[in-house]
Amino acid sequence: MAAQIITGSTVKKGDRPLCVGVDVGGTWIRVSASGGWRPATTTVTRADRDLRRLAPLLRAIWRRRGWRPDRVAALVVASRAIWTAPECRALARRLTGLAQRVRVVADAQAALLGALGDRPGLLVLAGTGSIVIGYDGGRRWARAGGLGPLLGDEGSAFWLGREWLRIRAAQGGLRTVLGAAHAPDAVARVAAWSPRVLRRARHGDGAARAIARAGEAALAAQARAVARQLGLRPPVAMSWAGSVLDDAWFRAGLARAVRRAGLTARWLPPAAPPVTAARRLAEGLGEKA
Repeated sequence: MAAQIITGSTVKKGDRPLCVGVDVGGTWIRVSASGGWRPATTTVTRADRDLRRLAPLLRAIWRRRGWRPDRVAALVVASRAIWTAPECRALARRLTGLAQRVRVVADAQAALLGALGDRPGLLVLAGTGSIVIGYDGGRRWARAGGLGPLLGDEGSAFWLGREWLRIRAAQGGLRTVLGAAHAPDAVARVAAWSPRVLRRARHGDGAARAIARAGEAALAAQARAVARQLGLRPPVAMSWAGSVLDDAWFRAGLARAVRRAGLTARWLPPAAPPVTAARRLAEGLGEKA
């Protein structure tokens, strides 16, 4: 589930080249870079849903930051919408020329490694999209969800916003609904409703609360399925990532839903964000250059 492309290195021994990690989400792209003598720096820019446009977008960031590709020892991209080895290799090939070594992993894998390190456990990611990913601490990974806005993403910002807009449409708010649904950035526009849905749910709105509880239950069922698939022993280490789970009210509801689903969990705050995990992977890859 990861791939790397290696080109001829021009970085001389004793140099302090850059190592860059990139987290490609549904709404934002985060870039974190470090050199042997400089602190890590982070850049955030709006994402493009089309991964074919990722390479030129990153090249533009490279130019703005003054990063010469022959001085970037390693690049690790943690991307949404990919999972298999062929998908990772295809994206890595498109990014050739940005660094001496390029590796691509699924964004959920980077999120889990950032949150839990190398220990066995589960990560529930609910941002613009959603997925539950698990790792057995050895070589086995498993996932549930992550099917995208058309087929899944239960409990995600998009899903919460979509369910709320369906209610608005039934109540006569067609202008608002159609404006979001037919916008060029429809997924992001619909997802942007999720904070309002959760705020209304916290304040007792019955319809909003029913949507939130349904999302929590779906994510909990996925977590139970992944834990069983990997044979993880209770209590299972669990952490979270994504804008929806930054909401403490929704996160507490998810913990209750996980208990109701029959999964005994030990919740751990994420130790580091996915972009930091990607950068650390790049630093390890850069040491081999």
